[in-house]
Amino acid sequence: MSGTGAKIDSPCTGVCRISDTTGLCEGCFRSLDEIARWGVMGPDERSAVMEELPGRKRAATADGMGALPPRPAGFPRDI
Repeated sequence: MSGTGAKIDSPCTGVCRISDTTGLCEGCFRSLDEIARWGVMGPDERSAVMEELPGRKRAATADGMGALPPRPAGFPRDI
């Protein structure tokens, strides 16, 4: 996807709660800065963030944060 101009969808899961421990969203594992800038990031930057998310999730889960279940269907996912 990098450099192709392909759209990279948001990894938002609708949980939208920032962990006091990690400073990351407990649903998508992005930082507040990444969430705020997602709409203006280029494809390469979005791709780089997406590549980091699985490792962040593993690290957070290992530290006991864990991922929360998604919010109910129909919950706004505009982040």
